[in-house]
Amino acid sequence: MKIGLLGRILIAIALGVLLGQVLDLSWVRIFVTFNSVFGQFLGFMIPLIIVGLVTPAIAEIGSGAGKLLLITVIIAYVDTIAAAILSYGTGATFFPTLLGTGGQQLEAIEKSAEILPYFTLNIPPLLDVMSALVLSFIVGLGIAYGRLWVLREATGEMKSIITGVIERVIIPLLPVYIFGIFLSMTVSGEVMRMMTVFAKIIIVIFALHIFVLLYQYFIVGALVKRNPLKLLARMFPAYLTALGTSSSAATIPVALKQTLKNGVSEGVAGFVIPLCATIHLSGSAMKITACAFTIALLEGMPHDFPLFLHFILVLAIFMVAAPGVPGGAIMAALAPLSSILGFGENEQALMIALYIAMDSFGTACNVTGDGAIALAVDKIAARASKFAK
Repeated sequence: MKIGLLGRILIAIALGVLLGQVLDLSWVRIFVTFNSVFGQFLGFMIPLIIVGLVTPAIAEIGSGAGKLLLITVIIAYVDTIAAAILSYGTGATFFPTLLGTGGQQLEAIEKSAEILPYFTLNIPPLLDVMSALVLSFIVGLGIAYGRLWVLREATGEMKSIITGVIERVIIPLLPVYIFGIFLSMTVSGEVMRMMTVFAKIIIVIFALHIFVLLYQYFIVGALVKRNPLKLLARMFPAYLTALGTSSSAATIPVALKQTLKNGVSEGVAGFVIPLCATIHLSGSAMKITACAFTIALLEGMPHDFPLFLHFILVLAIFMVAAPGVPGGAIMAALAPLSSILGFGENEQALMIALYIAMDSFGTACNVTGDGAIALAVDKIAARASKFAK
């Protein structure tokens, strides 16, 4: 029986909680050792993920369909930032009370590092995060404007390698990694508090992603002077498809069909919907921001707005380059989570677990919002065409 990633993650969490109450410390140390090595590997891969995914994404964007592409990218980027800022504002307003912190920082959660691994490996990354990001921009823009076709092919092949590592190595091993985290947390006595917190946050994030869709369609409804609720209702089949598949790519045919039913021209819909399946991840950015704020609040880490604004602006760039595989967005987000927010192995593992638990809702939000962007781009293109005549 084939079990999806979400199912494997849930099984890993359940086993970690159950076995953490009965396993001997020597067995626990085996998984802590695995987590130590796997965490080093993740740290090594993060700059490579940046270079391998961001570089070809910038090269493709820079050499695309001119103004229409630029307009679509700007709208997607701004909407992703807006959703993340909304998420931060919601967290800052409600999470301290909801989590019972009363606005005060909790004591730091016991780290699994206190249960020592049998051995450790040091796998230093080839670049730091910011160096990798700057290199990606320089090379990507150089490829786009210099029309360096050979280098473009090479970066495309590099992207295939990185995506393959994510799909065939990192994603399959994530359940074991998360099992080790929850196993050590259970031994530390902290798991029940974290699971209770996460249950509350998932409810808030679900409500928040519905609100994001409503404001997207109310804004575009005012722009095109049509009923926003009817426009949103026509995208419901795409929402359900994304909810069931957790894949933006698999939902493209349905999203395209429903966008055409909303009156978007065939040319614009055929261009915007496939593009936004890659670059428009407002739901994912909203989830990541909410989860990151929660963990920062619980662990007494800095969570002020200037810090998170910096994080959000960089996160939106990484969302453009996120691979279209289950869990791809959170893997791309590990770089700003570690470099800007200072998240270590434990915090990153909790982010992965919480994100994947809500993966289908974020994908549904992303894909349904693509229809709103298509309506906006279609309206802008129609006005531009009218002025040109």
